[in-house]
Amino acid sequence: MYLLKLISKNALRHKLRTALTVLGLVVATLSFGLLQTVVDAWYAGAEGASNTTLVTRNATSLVFPLPLAYQARIRAVEGVTGVGYASWFGGVYKDPKNFFAQFAISGQSYLDIYPDYLLPEDERAAFLRDRKGAIVGRKLANQYGFKVGDTIPIKGTIYPGQWEFVVRGIYDGKQDSTNTATMFFHWDYVNEGLKKIYPRRANQVGVYVVRIARAEDAAATSGVIDGQFRNSLAETLTETEKAFQLGFVSMSEAIVVAVRVVSFVVIVIIMAVMANTMAMSARERLGEYATLKVLGFGPGYLAALIFGESLLLSLFGAALGIALLFPLAAIIGSAMGTMFPVFQVAPLTLLLQALAALLIGVVAGIAPTLRAVRVNIVEGLRSIG
Repeated sequence: MYLLKLISKNALRHKLRTALTVLGLVVATLSFGLLQTVVDAWYAGAEGASNTTLVTRNATSLVFPLPLAYQARIRAVEGVTGVGYASWFGGVYKDPKNFFAQFAISGQSYLDIYPDYLLPEDERAAFLRDRKGAIVGRKLANQYGFKVGDTIPIKGTIYPGQWEFVVRGIYDGKQDSTNTATMFFHWDYVNEGLKKIYPRRANQVGVYVVRIARAEDAAATSGVIDGQFRNSLAETLTETEKAFQLGFVSMSEAIVVAVRVVSFVVIVIIMAVMANTMAMSARERLGEYATLKVLGFGPGYLAALIFGESLLLSLFGAALGIALLFPLAAIIGSAMGTMFPVFQVAPLTLLLQALAALLIGVVAGIAPTLRAVRVNIVEGLRSIG
């Protein structure tokens, strides 16, 4: 108990230095946590992917569609329990800066594959009845103020023209990591419009989403599906939903790697600052350490004093940084809107922050501890005053 009191007294001996050191630790821990959360947000779609869902797209590129006629042949493959389809719409809501994900989907068959989208039964029924109906995620609805019954005008880019959709439901996520920043509407409605404007583009979809009975059959089922359309005008590439999502992440992999590197560089920098602080403290107290040696206190006691102070400062600063991370992440996630549909602090991020703080405390205490333990008593006593 006396040792803890002495450690706290030493830590507060130079209040300004201590305050600045703790502030640096708070900023470093907070920055590390935020950067890791950004990386997690990038991978959120892949991490939330189902292991029993496959995605079939055009083998040449995602920008090329697939014939609607493929649906029946995919559904007939052994092990397939459900098939839906979707097309990226890419429209503009009022202003080009109002970007959010929009998909034209196959309706009931698509929703059945994604049970994490929680929609009241009456709203689901209303959506399925109305060919102009749409459902929006809770986060999207909160950001733009959408309510059930509202008409949302969308200016098409991939599908030219002015489109209007009526909000028939607002879905919530089964889990906190579920994407609730997307708008869904009927592919049939879009297809009808295309038949009038661009008949050649009608009856084609962007991707098929395929539900299978067993996750371990994913590779075999993918091979069978792709084999059916080999040497056709629209060959397919079928992969797990996670692999499909990771394909998008890989397009910006350099950015993700850079963010990761910066997050760890921040820790290294604050480690150097902390080590310098502890070295200054140890240099100023050489006389005290020599006196303690004269009184019979051994190297273990001196090491406990220095490491205790180092760990106290690092862990206290980290605790403040972790406490501030949650409200700051909530503010940033809200400000980013639908850019990052899922922006949450992961338990692994908190663990990494705590381990980083522990590492900083230990590393910063090594050099001053060695100096204090090895100090010559006579030379140490001379340094007093």
